[in-house]
Amino acid sequence: MLVTHCNLATLLAATTFDFGCVPSDVWTLFHSPAFDFSVWEMWGALSTGARLVVIDHHTVRDPAAFAELLGREHVTVLNQTPRAFYQLADLDVRVPDLRLVIFGGEALDPTRVTPWARRHPHVHVVNMFGITETTVHVTAGEATATGIGTPIPGMGIDVLDVSLRPALPGAIGEMYVTGHQLARGYRGRAGLTAAR
Repeated sequence: MLVTHCNLATLLAATTFDFGCVPSDVWTLFHSPAFDFSVWEMWGALSTGARLVVIDHHTVRDPAAFAELLGREHVTVLNQTPRAFYQLADLDVRVPDLRLVIFGGEALDPTRVTPWARRHPHVHVVNMFGITETTVHVTAGEATATGIGTPIPGMGIDVLDVSLRPALPGAIGEMYVTGHQLARGYRGRAGLTAAR
């Protein structure tokens, strides 16, 4: 995918302020740089002047060690795929400084998050959704609710039927995304770019 620096700047401007991200925050870089979710983790922290804790390979794969690190480093903003978070949530450890958990990268099961969120009412849990053809995230919503949330500022979503008309409520359709974070296309693949 061809994305611009402007795409990323637009994402950061549209989200970090709304989530109250500040220089005193402590974020983790948990995911591989090959995964687009890491772009959000890394630049979300750095663009707000926050501290970024890079998680080593062993700790990423050890939920207990990761939980201990979260407390030791006073992490306030945690970005997780649901699968990784479920392992952490099963430990039910206290992370007193944590104030925000952002989910992304795969489908979230709200029933797996809601019990943890009830035990940690001081933590705001957010589900963010994105697709390959955009810069990381398109929508945001409460992680304890069903659905993918609403478009973040500067993005739009339409559900269209097979004739490319707006689908009726409850009808099956295909999601079309508009906005400033759309990729410029697939490099050297004009046909795929046109199809997507």
